[in-house]
Amino acid sequence: MENLSNVNQAIEDFKHMDMDLTRYEQWQMWAVGGAGLALMLVGFKIKKAAFFILWFILGYVASGYLLPVINTAMPEVANSTFWQGLIPLIGGLLLALMGFMIEKIALGGVVFGLTLMMTAQYFGTEMQTMLIAGVVGAVLAGVAVMMMKPATIIATSIGGGYALTLAILAIASGSIDAETAFWPMIIGFATLGCIVQFISCKHD
Repeated sequence: MENLSNVNQAIEDFKHMDMDLTRYEQWQMWAVGGAGLALMLVGFKIKKAAFFILWFILGYVASGYLLPVINTAMPEVANSTFWQGLIPLIGGLLLALMGFMIEKIALGGVVFGLTLMMTAQYFGTEMQTMLIAGVVGAVLAGVAVMMMKPATIIATSIGGGYALTLAILAIASGSIDAETAFWPMIIGFATLGCIVQFISCKHD
């Protein structure tokens, strides 16, 4: 009964938490930042690799959200540095392999996933908030599938900008006000990525 109570408490904490970027190692965030920069600037030119990277980032970050629940349910995992690093990697690889298969599904899923992830990151994980994000994400995913090239450029620019923002905020933890800088950084990086990609992919 006590274990069940602990798991339930962890789930409740998970619903109300903001993602703690400080739990990631510096090298992990440098890798996420590098992948984000590549997505942002050349995402359309490396579409298949871009979808793989985007799905990996989504899976990696989502697994990070689930770690408190897993740690509470399995204390031996919570006390292991090995498992704390491995679980996000496994989550990222599983989603990356799934998203690598079909381009349209991959694009729609990435747009939907990014909408949920960015909403959870900034506005929290309350049920009503996530339901609204789900509806918005579904609409955006449908539009993206109908407009493959521009949507791929926009999605990879936003996804890359999002990953780069998370990496910078984690690496510069304490030096930058994350709450204030989060959206301006994403918008700025995504806009830069869109401009670079639309110019470089003009004849593709």
